[in-house]
Amino acid sequence: MAKFPNELEETIWQLKRQLLDIIDTATAAELSLFELLGETSDTIQFLDELKSVAERATPWFSRLSNFQLRIAEAQPAITADMLNLVNQSIERIQMEIPAMTRSIQEVKTEWNLP
Repeated sequence: MAKFPNELEETIWQLKRQLLDIIDTATAAELSLFELLGETSDTIQFLDELKSVAERATPWFSRLSNFQLRIAEAQPAITADMLNLVNQSIERIQMEIPAMTRSIQEVKTEWNLP
């Protein structure tokens, strides 16, 4: 089994935890807003934004999981192409996480959600 360098492996686990938290938080906020006010002309845009955030985070989480599986199956070592692809994905995810987090926070602030 090929191994990730330790730092890269930890980065992947951290990003997966952050993405899972984003999905959970966006979904919980969407439910809270829906239960509080329902789907109205005032809330629909915000409900859609929260759903969109969760939908943006989900494929990134899956991609990182797939990388972990593919690398575990690789023999005898990770190819340079694969490592490059992983690093590019990590960079994109690291750029998108703050935007997704801000989107959730803005909706929660707008509607005074917990």
